[in-house]
Amino acid sequence: MNTHKADVIIVGAGLSGLYTALLINPSRRVMLLVKSALGESNSNLAQGGIAAELNQEKQLIEAHIDDTIKAGSHLNDPEAVRVLVNEAHDNIRTLLSLGVAFDTDEHGTMRTTREGGHRSPRVLHSGGDQTGKDMINALHRAVKTRSNIVVHEKTTAIDLLVDDGRVHGLSALDADHDVHIYYAPHTVLATGGIGAVYAASTNSPVATGDGIAMALRAGVTVEKMAFIQFHPTAFFNPKQPEGQRFLISEAVRGEGAVLRNIEGEAFMKKYHPDADLAPRDVVSQAIHREMYDTWCDHVTLDTRHLDTATLKSRFPSIHQALKNQGITLGEDLIPVAPVQHFTIGGIKTDLNGQTDMPGLYALGECASTGAHGANRLASNSLLECVVFGRRIADTINRDEKQARNIAIDVDFPSSAPYNYAPLRKKLGMIMEEHAGIVRTAKGLTKAIEELEAMGKTLAKYPNRHPRYHEMVNMIDVAIAVVADALARPTSIGTHFRID
Repeated sequence: MNTHKADVIIVGAGLSGLYTALLINPSRRVMLLVKSALGESNSNLAQGGIAAELNQEKQLIEAHIDDTIKAGSHLNDPEAVRVLVNEAHDNIRTLLSLGVAFDTDEHGTMRTTREGGHRSPRVLHSGGDQTGKDMINALHRAVKTRSNIVVHEKTTAIDLLVDDGRVHGLSALDADHDVHIYYAPHTVLATGGIGAVYAASTNSPVATGDGIAMALRAGVTVEKMAFIQFHPTAFFNPKQPEGQRFLISEAVRGEGAVLRNIEGEAFMKKYHPDADLAPRDVVSQAIHREMYDTWCDHVTLDTRHLDTATLKSRFPSIHQALKNQGITLGEDLIPVAPVQHFTIGGIKTDLNGQTDMPGLYALGECASTGAHGANRLASNSLLECVVFGRRIADTINRDEKQARNIAIDVDFPSSAPYNYAPLRKKLGMIMEEHAGIVRTAKGLTKAIEELEAMGKTLAKYPNRHPRYHEMVNMIDVAIAVVADALARPTSIGTHFRID
């Protein structure tokens, strides 16, 4: 068994993990654990941008706060929303200092666009529609210059080390399935979402809910797991019913694209006064209804009235991806359908990213800061990563605790022969059918029974392989989603009960 000591352990190297690591005092030793290769994360896939009012006029700040709370069906923590919006400006400046280059006009002014739920253009972007990728690349370059940050790739975090009500680090497996113990007085979970739990998602396949499951097993409070956001406009390919879906950014609708059902009707005015720029929960549920009423498995996104050259310049990666499918922006209808996109609930934190167990922090998609309520406002996710990442770093920088070894029994059983792939596929189908956009008590009850049975099967065939632990994590978080959905008989935000 290999042991390591650090001042701070950060699990996950998306925007949350990288940004937090870079703001930790350089005198502190930081170990950044990544279960795949550096660069594979949901942050890397973010197309739209980061919402931030650069103009500090009170009226504009209040409007962003109001839009966030309206989109969240007023289930947000108002204080968390104020922190999110008020601290946006300073964190954008920090990102610029770390090498992030946002798109600018001919005068050097940062460009902004409007997305669903926003009353004005306040979304910054980079590379047109490659904001996440550009930000991650810039932070990767910055991390490589910091001698106090050590990156451990292909290292899968397994369980938190808890003693006397405090987290002292975690156990992990490396690429050779060898056990490692990491000790630190501060452990930060920045492990992303749970998209792999569903049959189809915009998420990277590595989004298996690891941090949330680790917190659940350690007795840390996890909340609001019923609130799963479905992105309205993932590219629909009938030849690819499962797996990772390519996203058509909400910013395309911000530039004037219109949703139409299979009969050619522009339908969103029936559902919301903001039509195609309504909040995501409204749009996804409207599309679901239109697909049901027209006996179809998709709707279309119409950009034919927009200039092709402008669209190609504004959305270069989307343009290329669609071109590979034989579709041209500005000329062809784009088939789209909602798929799982973002985990709104997660590990409950305070305004400084601290959980209810000392020594443990959480941020990004695995955390529940209270900022999103029952539905996340578009492009507030990247903002949440940096705002609360800075607050976690500031909190840690003020703390002088040192790492210490503790006597904890870490049991990794020998490997049993079992093929987990069919179980993973079955899990995805259960969640799609019973915990998707629409839900019923009967379906959720059936899902709980099937998921618990799958958990018992896993327990019979333990394995030291990281894929086994991913499967355990997915079952744990799936049960948390379904149980919370079952306990909420009233529809609100992304949680839509039809019974």
